[in-house]
Amino acid sequence: MRAWEVIERAAAPDGTELVLARRGDEWEVGAGGKTLMNTRMHASEESLASVTLKIVPDARRVLVGGLGLGFTLRATLDLLPADASVVLAELSPAIVAWNQRYVGHFAGDPLRDPRVELRVGDVRQRLLEGRGEFDAVLLDVDNGPTAMVQEDNAKLYGDTGIRECLASLRTGGLLAVWSASPDDRYLARLSNAAGHAEAKIVRAHRGRGVQHVIFLAMKLPPERRRTEERRRPDEGRRSRYDRRR
Repeated sequence: MRAWEVIERAAAPDGTELVLARRGDEWEVGAGGKTLMNTRMHASEESLASVTLKIVPDARRVLVGGLGLGFTLRATLDLLPADASVVLAELSPAIVAWNQRYVGHFAGDPLRDPRVELRVGDVRQRLLEGRGEFDAVLLDVDNGPTAMVQEDNAKLYGDTGIRECLASLRTGGLLAVWSASPDDRYLARLSNAAGHAEAKIVRAHRGRGVQHVIFLAMKLPPERRRTEERRRPDEGRRSRYDRRR
C-alpha cells in the first residue's frame, strides 16, 4: 500500500501539531498523531447537516463550528435556500488555508459560496456574540466532547458552554454536535440544560462501516420545556440513543 505523504505541517493555537497528508487521491488532516478528518470517510459529517435541517427546515441563519475538509459546510449549504447565511467559525488559519489551496474541491469549494461568512477564531466567541441569532448551531470542532483537539475546547462541552450554545439560538432553534463515539455524561448535561436531548447513531460511510454520533438539543419555549420534564419523571432527565439509520 502506498505510504502517506506529508504535504504541510502547522501548529494549532495551543501548539498541537496539525498535519495535512495525502495517499494517492485520499487526503487527511491529523492532530497530535491522530486522524481528525479524511476525504474517504465523511458521510456522518454530512448527516450532521441533514439531520439538523430536517428538524429545522425553515432555518435561514446557521452557525457551523469547525471547517474540517468542508463536508459539513457543503451539506449545510446544499440544504439551505439562496437567501440563507452561514457563519463558519474555524479556529485554525492553517485549516482554512489548506481548504482553499488543496482540498476544498472535494466538497465543492464551500468557502467560495457567497452565503458563507468566514470567522477565523474560537467558536465560543462567535456564540457569545450571537445571542438568539441562529436557527441552528452545528459543532464539529473535535472528535467528541471528551476527545478534544485542544484542551481549552473542554469549555465548549461543559455546563457553561452548553448554556452559551443554547443562548445563541432563537426559540425553536437546534444545537447539533458531532462525535466519534457515545458520551452519556455529555448527553445528560445537554438534557439538563435544554429539558430534553437525544443522540442519533449515524454511519461514517454511506450505509455501512463505523458508527458516529450526533447529539441534538432544541431550545424549547418555557412551557414546552416544563412539559418535556414532566413527561419523563422517572428518567432523571436521561436521554436515549436513536439507532435508526
